[in-house]
Amino acid sequence: MGSTSAHNNEGLGRRNLIKRSAALSLIAVPTMGFLSGCATGGGGDDGKASDKPKAETSAKNPLGVKNGTALEAFIFKGGLGDQYAKDAEADYKTTYQAEVKHTGTQEVGPKLTPRFAGGNPPDVIDNSGANHLDMNKLSSQGQLQDLGVLLDAASLDDPNKKVRDIIHPSTLEKGKHGDKFDVLYYAFTIYGTWYSQKLMESKGWTYPKTLDEMVKLCGEIKKEKIAPWTYAGKYPYYVHFNLFAQIAKIGGMPGWIEIDNLEPNAWTKNDAVKEVIEHYEELAAKKYFLEGSQGLTHIQSQTSWTKGKAVFIPNGSWVENEAAPTTPKDFGMSVGALLDGTGDKLPSGTLRGEPSEPYIVSAKGKNPIGGMELLRIMLSKKHAQNFATKVKSLTCVLDATEGMTLSPGLASASAAVKAAGENLISLQLQEWYPALTDEKIGGLTGQLLTGDLKASDWIKKTQAEADKVAKDSSVTKFKRSS
Repeated sequence: MGSTSAHNNEGLGRRNLIKRSAALSLIAVPTMGFLSGCATGGGGDDGKASDKPKAETSAKNPLGVKNGTALEAFIFKGGLGDQYAKDAEADYKTTYQAEVKHTGTQEVGPKLTPRFAGGNPPDVIDNSGANHLDMNKLSSQGQLQDLGVLLDAASLDDPNKKVRDIIHPSTLEKGKHGDKFDVLYYAFTIYGTWYSQKLMESKGWTYPKTLDEMVKLCGEIKKEKIAPWTYAGKYPYYVHFNLFAQIAKIGGMPGWIEIDNLEPNAWTKNDAVKEVIEHYEELAAKKYFLEGSQGLTHIQSQTSWTKGKAVFIPNGSWVENEAAPTTPKDFGMSVGALLDGTGDKLPSGTLRGEPSEPYIVSAKGKNPIGGMELLRIMLSKKHAQNFATKVKSLTCVLDATEGMTLSPGLASASAAVKAAGENLISLQLQEWYPALTDEKIGGLTGQLLTGDLKASDWIKKTQAEADKVAKDSSVTKFKRSS
């Protein structure tokens, strides 16, 4: 897993259509009191590493890493594990004859908040998981290293190509706070409806193309004494991975951008919201969710799914690695694209795919140059492929998996990306306002799926919660234009 939201997964929202990602404008609008939550400490506050130990640059050492300078890495150890990072650290250690202190943890925020406040943060951090650091706050305080120098450095595999030339365009956009690129989202997550290809084929079922076809198929599935769906009821925002994207797919990105931007009536005036929420209301009314799902964690719901108790589950592509301990070898893990609805603004096959797994380098760490070099090593084809092999997930490195034999879930995700072409969407709301989406709207979604809340009330209450955030001056606001 690897999200910066309450779940520890591979990442939640950011960018729009991939081909348009370079045009995306992120504008932070700071509010009073925003900087008060974490004291700064240590050197300057410009996010630059010019005052740190540095060697002469060369073709093989474009960043000027000083030989023998120790490096400290703090890596989130969730569904993706941390071995892939250790492998890259080993190459750093060998290349620069330097010690590397590695910490793998699921408590990134609690362990590092006091260190940032004290001016002694580690050099490089995988800031993921439920207990992550507030990157917006850290960036505004000058705590995050400007990674522009990394983007302009020669890539490890081809000195004629800069790092910025070998990574996904959406990664370049998602990692910005204002005009400064200071977060590298290393993974690339595919969100969708996951299922067992073996189970579907054995029953003669075909993945549906429309919302109506999904309802009809669910009826057939229920007759077989199998639950059509399960979900992580203790973390109902997992359902948002699909639900939000489904709204954007049917209603179009302009309507969703209004939602991302917290504009008035963005939820209530969007016809796609009504169509999608009523779809989920119907699934709940017909009892198409596995009984007891509302009490399950993400792991428990995934286990129910891999054991064949339910056919579909909303999730991200980290699920293949995370659910590996309970997944039968012939399961045939697969992902389905977003479904068509009424008057779709985006074509069939549209998929939600976004950069994820945020890596940051501490501007006030002892070795920010080394931190950036570790990222440059991780962005090599060798380590991008190692990541794909070890954790069954894509990275932000373009075409890194070409020619590889991929695991079933990763192969399915890769095929879905190719089929989607330019029709990959990214959403921001869960990334920018997790308290809104994961707690407030998440609670409403939980009630919707148990049949305790009508679709019309979900929409009204969701709009009300979004309005509260929009009017709350203590919450930093962000805007996207495309």
